[in-house]
Amino acid sequence: MKLWSKGFEPDKMIEEFTVGADRELDLKLAKYDVQGSMAHIKMLESIGLLTKDELTTLLAALEDIAQMIERGEFTIEPGVEDVHSQVEFLLTQRLGDTGKKIHSGRSRNDQVLVDLKLFMRDELKKTAESVQHLFDRLQHLSEEHKDVLMPGYTHLQIAMPSSFGLWFGAYAEALVDDMQFVAAAYNIANQNPLGSAAGYGSSFPLNRTMTTELLGFETMHYNVVAAQMSRGKTERAVGMAIAAIASTLGRFAMDVCMWMCQNFSFISFPDELTTGSSIMPHKKNPDVFEIMRGKCNRLQSIPNEIALLTANLPLGYNRDLQLLKDIIFPATAELRSCLEMCDFMLAHIRVKDNILDDPKYNYLFTVEDVNRLALNGMPFREAYRTVGMQVQNGEYTPTKSVHHTHEGSIGNLCNDKIAKKMQAVMNRIR
Repeated sequence: MKLWSKGFEPDKMIEEFTVGADRELDLKLAKYDVQGSMAHIKMLESIGLLTKDELTTLLAALEDIAQMIERGEFTIEPGVEDVHSQVEFLLTQRLGDTGKKIHSGRSRNDQVLVDLKLFMRDELKKTAESVQHLFDRLQHLSEEHKDVLMPGYTHLQIAMPSSFGLWFGAYAEALVDDMQFVAAAYNIANQNPLGSAAGYGSSFPLNRTMTTELLGFETMHYNVVAAQMSRGKTERAVGMAIAAIASTLGRFAMDVCMWMCQNFSFISFPDELTTGSSIMPHKKNPDVFEIMRGKCNRLQSIPNEIALLTANLPLGYNRDLQLLKDIIFPATAELRSCLEMCDFMLAHIRVKDNILDDPKYNYLFTVEDVNRLALNGMPFREAYRTVGMQVQNGEYTPTKSVHHTHEGSIGNLCNDKIAKKMQAVMNRIR
């Protein structure tokens, strides 16, 4: 069944090519399609296009369909084009002509837009929750290991003393920045397009403010053309949020792979959380984090893929936009999978103590000794030259004491303030 049917059927090859995997992907939108339809018919009744009895009957039938979706029993039947058609088909099957009235004042264009906005809004909330869990884990580890020193690197050369408190805490605060993208994408998704119809409005006296309130949107896309133009823009914003988090997570995964290497041996995991080799019996590989790194690198391509798909499309709806589902639907699920796996792995991480006792890290303390001389009255450049010559002549002996007290340093991590920053961003995603 096709909502646009005019008495002829398209060629089978045409139908298969244009529909693609859309019917399978549409199942993720089913509950949102019912929610949007419920709000729409309540509005239709308020403007006289449905009677109270018809509204009651339709709402009861839609609630039955919602329960069917909740139980996992909802399917898009063979010959039915998409989720919108399936819902309307079920209503018409049960209610006859009353079921056919549900589409008054809307198009599949604004119907799918509503479904997608509601879907992406929920996906962003779920993503935010997963980020929050990982953030909390990193902050806990930062506090737990704040006094355990480790080497800090620049250019992959030993540079200055760092700590596991700084390392874990750095990625926690980086996630706060990433959540700014999530909040921005959420705000873009949190606008009601229902009533824009095919992109040019309707001659019905629709009450768009009512559906905005019923669906819990913060505001609406007022201009009906702008509402249709948000298709693709919303997905791109979501893609940028996904890419931002993936960038942080992928970089963390690289650190873990490096720190697990025997040349570093800063961290380890229980044997059962690593993998082995078919010929080398000693191997304990960081496959989880290598896969995570690869997935996160791939996820960072999402904004570009969406940008290329939507580049230079003419005004109004174009069928190219259907392919956005192929990109964004699996991406949100894959990112959450990586976040949850990272949180699980970090619950079992082991941190090595006394790393800096190894003489190869002695030069980490040169800056500490330069600063100590400067604090005792020696001009900084003279102190720098003094320690530098000691290093050059093989006479340098480190004091191996670290005194960092300013905000955000080894001795003053400010994790409580970082937590407040995260909470402020999370409050924008409601």
